[in-house]
Amino acid sequence: MKNLAILFAVAVFLSLLFMQKSFTQKSVEWKGSGGWGIKEHYWKKYNPKTIETVAGKVISMEAISPIKGMSRGVRMVVASEKEEITIHAGPVWYIENQEIMIQPTDEIEVTGSRIYFEGKPAIIAAIIKKGNDVLPLRDDAGIPLWSGWKRYK
Repeated sequence: MKNLAILFAVAVFLSLLFMQKSFTQKSVEWKGSGGWGIKEHYWKKYNPKTIETVAGKVISMEAISPIKGMSRGVRMVVASEKEEITIHAGPVWYIENQEIMIQPTDEIEVTGSRIYFEGKPAIIAAIIKKGNDVLPLRDDAGIPLWSGWKRYK
């Protein structure tokens, strides 16, 4: 009986030890901005000299990786009076954690830098407006707001 009690105590101790380890481990490893931050290849495409505003209806949204190795980002296609244009908003993890929700068929206004991406025109969004709601994404220099305190010159 004494051996059974000792075996039971050891089993409980080991299970508590392993449970504690599983609770203290991080479930997600932090990997920075996933290529969406400043001084990254993609960020260098943003040009403050090509800022423009486009208004129209969101006709599609999807998660993409603009450049191999980048984390997934939100790409929208917006139909304006003039054209259908691709909008690159920012990393999925950032966009999904904002209070403003944008969905297909929403009317939006996007201000950002017009670039050519894979040979086609696109806009890297700095500000997205939906009605009275404003979603700021980048400052005047194109520095992403998700870069936080890391402001490089």
